[in-house]
Amino acid sequence: MKCTKQYRLSYTEKAKEIVGQMSLEEKVYLMSGAISLQDVVRDFSEPDKHYNWYPYPAGGNERLDVPPMKFCDGPRGVVCGNNGTCFPVSMLRGATFDVALEERIGEAIGTEIRAHGGNLHGGVCINLPYNPGWGRSQETYGEESFHLGAMGAALVRGVQSQNVIACIKHYAFNSMEISRFKVSVDCDKRTEQEVYLPHFKECIDAGAASVMSAYNLYKDVYCGHSDYLLNKILKEEWDFDGFVMSDFIFGIRDTVEAANGGQDMEMCCTQHFGDKLVQAVRDGKVPVKNIDQSALRIVRTLLAFTQADDRKYESSLIGCKDHIELSLEAAEKGITLIKNDNKVLPLNREKDMKITVIGKLGDKENIGDHGSSRVFPDYVVSPVQGLSNVASKSEITYCDGGDLAQARKAAESADAVIFVVGFDHDDEGEYISNDAIETGLPGVGGDRVNTLGLHEEEIELIQKIGPISKKSIVALIGGNTITVNEWKDCVQAIVMAYYPGMEGGTALARIIYGDVNPSGKLPFVIPKKDSDLPEVNWNSTSQWYDYYHGYAKLEKEDIEPDYYYGFGLSYTAFQLEEADFSIVDGQIVASCDVSNIGSIAGDEVIQLYIGFKNSKVDRPVKLLRGFSRVSLQPGEKKRITISCPLNKLRWYNTETGQWELESMSYEVFLGTSSNPDDLISSYLVL
Repeated sequence: MKCTKQYRLSYTEKAKEIVGQMSLEEKVYLMSGAISLQDVVRDFSEPDKHYNWYPYPAGGNERLDVPPMKFCDGPRGVVCGNNGTCFPVSMLRGATFDVALEERIGEAIGTEIRAHGGNLHGGVCINLPYNPGWGRSQETYGEESFHLGAMGAALVRGVQSQNVIACIKHYAFNSMEISRFKVSVDCDKRTEQEVYLPHFKECIDAGAASVMSAYNLYKDVYCGHSDYLLNKILKEEWDFDGFVMSDFIFGIRDTVEAANGGQDMEMCCTQHFGDKLVQAVRDGKVPVKNIDQSALRIVRTLLAFTQADDRKYESSLIGCKDHIELSLEAAEKGITLIKNDNKVLPLNREKDMKITVIGKLGDKENIGDHGSSRVFPDYVVSPVQGLSNVASKSEITYCDGGDLAQARKAAESADAVIFVVGFDHDDEGEYISNDAIETGLPGVGGDRVNTLGLHEEEIELIQKIGPISKKSIVALIGGNTITVNEWKDCVQAIVMAYYPGMEGGTALARIIYGDVNPSGKLPFVIPKKDSDLPEVNWNSTSQWYDYYHGYAKLEKEDIEPDYYYGFGLSYTAFQLEEADFSIVDGQIVASCDVSNIGSIAGDEVIQLYIGFKNSKVDRPVKLLRGFSRVSLQPGEKKRITISCPLNKLRWYNTETGQWELESMSYEVFLGTSSNPDDLISSYLVL
């Protein structure tokens, strides 16, 4: 049984009956986290435990047989315990452009949550990075709202297929770490409606049963208190039937404002609800109807999911072989080849070669952020380990690159040089402020405040050592855009590896040696310089978000990037022919023949863009509005069709407060990246 919205609503009357038997204290208890701040700090500080060591409970009512909500964090997998499957970060999974794969990952995560005894996954992160320097952007899928919605919805479907509640986060406008507890984000109404909210609605429409509000403020109101975001948009306009929970510990700041603003549950510990909320109701500051509505949403959702099946999930499913293989598959499909001059890759694994790996990240077990999304697998394969395991005939040597003379000597004696450079949890990730540190929680992570490029010593390393070898390869590790313009001409090949999960070293090696044909596509643009993207004051109490960001900003300003959104190379070649565009039953339908004209099997991602140059209002040059991943054997041809509902072409008219579809000639594009040279174009008139 899948907990669809219709199925959940069938529990409404039963939930009303139960809530009607509850005292005020019992209803408020449903809305309150059931562990203490001291418990959280203790989990952090004990050497054999960590945050979310076990599913964190909230609510529940034993007297009336209402089960508690049991929260498990983590977009990369299940945070609980010490042996979960660590999948690649969401950004890499976004690079697969594979919604079916993401749904399978959701099923695996849901399975492991059930095996831990949990019933909620707090890991559907779909925030849109206004600037890729956001330290936590590794937890989301990319810079494009349409793509975010499609991938997030797939994860929702997968997780909830195991009757685990999927919680989408952080609602909304959350894309700054250092300032996340204090910054008030602002933007105009069109930007809000067209850029920052559609992906949340897409996941709600896919059936997401829970939403986590954000720490930050929006228009000077904490998101966890926002009647506009939580009540008017989410619950009324979008008809959301589930419950809203606060982000942990600092997610709400005022009892009355939160309860009246639409917050249903304070997590993970009670500071403002509990007895304070009971008193606020008795003092007439919070209407009883607000409490009843929240209690109904919580009880209805918990009953629907916990009574949907009685399957037993054995602990052996946690970190099992099938899930680890799925993690490897995701890494192999998401790692993105962005430069391959003279076809230096793949390396010949059958030839005795001396390979030198250079860079401090070469032998590091680097799975990304060490904040709330950190998963603790049984093992992690580093790049050096992966290369050594895969290339049995090659001699693999390693130096960290700290000594340039040593690195030069190693490069001079090698047949190929692989630089492994980029970031780890010290460079970017979830941030804990000084105020939070005083509570006993550790400080970690932050935004990339200075540059989107590599560390200066890594740039120098590549510039001075890269030209020595005719087979110099750079593997980039990081959660979002890394600029390459300062050094890209010093090497022959560049691979964006993101944070590739527990089997990341294996996946990287298999791609470098050609056991796997790379097929990832950049889910972000790589500009030539940082200033081509929006400016952010990372330590601020206010930040304006413009309408344009990412590839849409560069296209609007006619700025050529180093690498386009949606771009990624393959070891084979593809050809697109016989494109056809039409309007059928309220949808744009685009089709083309895709052929593998190379000598090996490979995957290609066909992308549909819609252009708006004929619009009477300010609109992007074009926007992604569909994609399809296709696998082809050498010489094979397939007909690919991508559909886009016409309502995805609308713009928000702030004067009328309505979404409007313009009658005009639209450009339509099919191709393999957002680069005009990679696209077939035509026109359709509405």
